[in-house]
Amino acid sequence: MELEEIKEIISFLKDTDVTELNIEKEGFKIRIKRGYVYAPVEITKTVKTSVEPSQPSYQKEVLKEEETLHTITSPLVGTFYRASSPDAPPFVEVGSQVKKGQVLCIIEAMKIMNEIESDVSGIVRKILVENGQPVEYGEPLFLIEVTE
Repeated sequence: MELEEIKEIISFLKDTDVTELNIEKEGFKIRIKRGYVYAPVEITKTVKTSVEPSQPSYQKEVLKEEETLHTITSPLVGTFYRASSPDAPPFVEVGSQVKKGQVLCIIEAMKIMNEIESDVSGIVRKILVENGQPVEYGEPLFLIEVTE
């Protein structure tokens, strides 16, 4: 299978709902998989020590405001972008009024641009990630004061 054929398949898949494709041709195997991670994965770890494990810095910052503000977290690992292109204005700013379903940012994962939408209506009170910064699954991105 030639590189051009693989590029053509990937390009075709961008406009479909297909999340996984396996191809075997002339002894060549390729697996293409894409899509969102919808269900949270729970990992438990037992620590046998009297010292508390340290939390990532982003978790400490969010814990203080978590009780009053809604947290939008990253549904996947990738690169955080505040705008659709380098010369476009950001989707939202601190103080922006947002509606449920409104695009807040883009996370690029494996050259696929994934729009991240707000799951609540409210006012953006804090943007926790810098433009172009890598993000992890479950990492807090925005703090929103819910208004509805």
